[in-house]
Amino acid sequence: MSDIQAQIKETVESHDVVLFMKGSKLMPQCGFSSRVAGILGGLSVEYTDVNCLANDAIRQGIKDFSDWPTIPQLYVKGEFVGGCDIITEMTLSGELDQLFDKHGIGYDKSAAEQIRAQNG
Repeated sequence: MSDIQAQIKETVESHDVVLFMKGSKLMPQCGFSSRVAGILGGLSVEYTDVNCLANDAIRQGIKDFSDWPTIPQLYVKGEFVGGCDIITEMTLSGELDQLFDKHGIGYDKSAAEQIRAQNG
């Protein structure tokens, strides 16, 4: 395992929720990263953000690590969950709530219900 792969593995395993994104949660640098950060923020989920634009090795390394070609990438309890489209679909279907419940991740249930009501 390369140093960058080991670093990514350590990051996803040492934090409950990690978002590898373009930019930061305070200043997303692409629409897809902004959408996922907005979902997590709207649900009041505490998460660690990793700016893939700040390090080319991480930018490519995360794609190799997950075998997923795009950024953003969300990890919950060390497991790859998906990118923007998958996270959006999971939010609207309630699957993201179930995943957070299963792993004991705190989130605002009423905000999740509001998102679904507004997009239903």
